[in-house]
Amino acid sequence: MGSGKVTDGQGLSFEGKHVTVAGLGVSGIPAAKVLHGLGARVTVVNDGDDERSRAQAADLEALGVTVRLGDGSSLPDGTELIVTTPGWRPGKPLFTAAREAGVPVWGDVELAWRLRGPGAAPWLAVTGTNGKTTTVQMLASILKAGGLRTAAVGNIGVSVLDAVLGDEQYDVLAVELSSYQLHWAPSLRAHSAAVLNLAPDHLDWHGSMEAYAADKGRIYEGNQVACVYNVADRATEDLVRAADVEEGCRAIGFTLGSPAPSQLGVVDGILVDRAFVEDRQKNAQELAEVADVDPPAPHNIANALAAAALARAFGVPAKAVRDGLRAFTPDAHRIAHVADVDGVAYIDDSKATNTHAAEASLAAYESIVWIAGGLAKGATFDELVAKSAKRLRGVVLIGADRALIREALARHAPEVPVVDLDRTDTGAMLAAVQEAQRLAAAGDTVLLAPACASMDMFANYTKRGDAFAQAVRELGA
Repeated sequence: MGSGKVTDGQGLSFEGKHVTVAGLGVSGIPAAKVLHGLGARVTVVNDGDDERSRAQAADLEALGVTVRLGDGSSLPDGTELIVTTPGWRPGKPLFTAAREAGVPVWGDVELAWRLRGPGAAPWLAVTGTNGKTTTVQMLASILKAGGLRTAAVGNIGVSVLDAVLGDEQYDVLAVELSSYQLHWAPSLRAHSAAVLNLAPDHLDWHGSMEAYAADKGRIYEGNQVACVYNVADRATEDLVRAADVEEGCRAIGFTLGSPAPSQLGVVDGILVDRAFVEDRQKNAQELAEVADVDPPAPHNIANALAAAALARAFGVPAKAVRDGLRAFTPDAHRIAHVADVDGVAYIDDSKATNTHAAEASLAAYESIVWIAGGLAKGATFDELVAKSAKRLRGVVLIGADRALIREALARHAPEVPVVDLDRTDTGAMLAAVQEAQRLAAAGDTVLLAPACASMDMFANYTKRGDAFAQAVRELGA
């Protein structure tokens, strides 16, 4: 993590500066350590005061960092800058006090951006309601196939601070950014960026769909070469139109249909580029086959096209797109085929934690026994059920907010059999899979695409997917 730098990219010295870091965790702790190493006088404030927080605090205090547990609301005296972890909501009293005192608030991404040294690797940035991680990993695979030194970083497990301040030298970074991170990153300026899609999510954090979309749209500000948008999602193109970009930056669309000029799309099972070619009015460049995308579900093909567009904007040759997509292996719990049992396919898409993701997953299969439910996070399910009703052979509902889905099914798919499991313990997943097996016939797909968060029953969506996979293996045994 050490860099030897004592100033940010704009010449601001951190030596002796009073900086408050809001929150511990995967981004707060690295930020505190980096700032302390740059000579700042760092105070970490944290709402929680549990055993894990106390252990983290002890590690930081051993370095000379001040930590205040159980107090994330009041502004420490003398604070000149706040660096916040992404999950802290803008309406928290700490930030209200900062605004009143004229104290700027940065996220960890903003800090990383300002700490980039001369000649630092440019960023190819990705956001969207769904598909971010997969797209960034595809992009990194394509860039590597093109011979470039790169890493997939951001809201993906590898801190941007680690990437920016580490010893490894990169040609370009593939950066996943959440709406939370973008909200707190006012000076970020990517080489090129993509918004994959927009659907209601995290509205409790942002306050409204308009505010959520505006934070997503920040990713396009100052883009140099390409603003990549989803032709099927007009809201993403609207964000491009509203962005203040560098002269010559182009709007590049991706579509599952035949592409127009300045777009990437699909023709007869081939991913093609009509954006980064000579005479794009007449010419197209073949990039890869749909069969090169794993899995070849429609929304995943869209992810591949977005990744290809960003890579092509950076000058990567067509062959590297094909090779990178072929080399890419998706993470677990993203439309993962677990097993076939008695002619029925069992698919784990536990990562589908909102209605938009679940809709994309349901659209990939023809005859489905759907396992759904969990924490709705304020979502409604009428549109999802109405669009997917014709594909449903049966539904098994689990989780705290399953009644909301049951009511939508009664309104829009009353003929579909529904099993309502009135239990929220983790053992409910085995019962759900057994009920799904009873409803399914050979040729069907049993699909875990919950459209809800997992924390009512499981620690996270990974544990939920693991429980599903284990239950399926017990069926097969």
